[in-house]
Amino acid sequence: MPAAPQPAPSLKPPINMLKLVAIGLAAAALFSTNFVLNRAISLGGGSWVWSAALRYFDTALLLGAWLLARRGPGYCAAVLSLFRRRLGFWLLAGGIGYGLFYACLCFAADHAPAWITAATFQLTILASPFILRAFGKRVPIHGILFLLLIFAGVVIINAQRILAGIPVAQVLAGVLPTAIAAIVYPIGNQLISEARHAGGADAALLADPITCVFLMTLGSLPVFLALLGVTLPPLPGPHQIISTTIIALCAGCLATSLFLYARNLSTDAYRIAAVDATQAGEVAFALLGEVALLGAPALNPLSWLGLGAVLGGLLGFTLWRKL
Repeated sequence: MPAAPQPAPSLKPPINMLKLVAIGLAAAALFSTNFVLNRAISLGGGSWVWSAALRYFDTALLLGAWLLARRGPGYCAAVLSLFRRRLGFWLLAGGIGYGLFYACLCFAADHAPAWITAATFQLTILASPFILRAFGKRVPIHGILFLLLIFAGVVIINAQRILAGIPVAQVLAGVLPTAIAAIVYPIGNQLISEARHAGGADAALLADPITCVFLMTLGSLPVFLALLGVTLPPLPGPHQIISTTIIALCAGCLATSLFLYARNLSTDAYRIAAVDATQAGEVAFALLGEVALLGAPALNPLSWLGLGAVLGGLLGFTLWRKL
């Protein structure tokens, strides 16, 4: 009796978790410029609305120039055609995942130090499994336990500000917008991930992370134009213009593209959530940057406890399985 046929081996085995984490942490280091430079702009009196708008205006120009130089006019025409054909999708995904997300982060920079905003943003890691579940995916229960450890760290970090005498209203003005940003950011990322894996004629274009970021950025621009029209902030100064250009290059172009690249390499919900968890590295990077560039005071023991919980949750999440 002939042996039963064996299933064909996968042509694309799951990528090593260590590589995914390394790519995600590189993105986190670049993304931390958001928190440090936005805080510097805020301390210098710059408008949070311009901080948000200029970053994405610059990102659109930089990525558009890159695609034109690297891929040529024909490719750019195809990308813009895709944007027009699915205008509603890009306005929704980009408006939520980039527009609302970044407007909230810039507002929070007016009310909290950079490293605390970065730490609070790690609530996005807690939100990620529930958002994946809404899209029909699941994360193992031990992964959720490590995410709860990260959440506990965020609570401790913000509680110590209240204990230190910071008014509750000011703490909430930093926490609530950041919490909104933490929820809408993975929604936007998962929407683009679902579109990429849907196949069809647009799959080749969406396989390029830079193209995805460019399309999402275009979709976010109406949000920032509306904010400018409603708030009518004073014109930005040279320092704010330079700082937002740096943020656009480091965070808008490099970090976001790396992050989507790592997410696209992920083959299951656990790996996707692990890549999302690397954003916890932004806390340490933002803290180092704030101390070095803005002269932030040393952390007290309670702050160290909260930071340890956040980073401990990250390590536990990514090292639970064999690398």
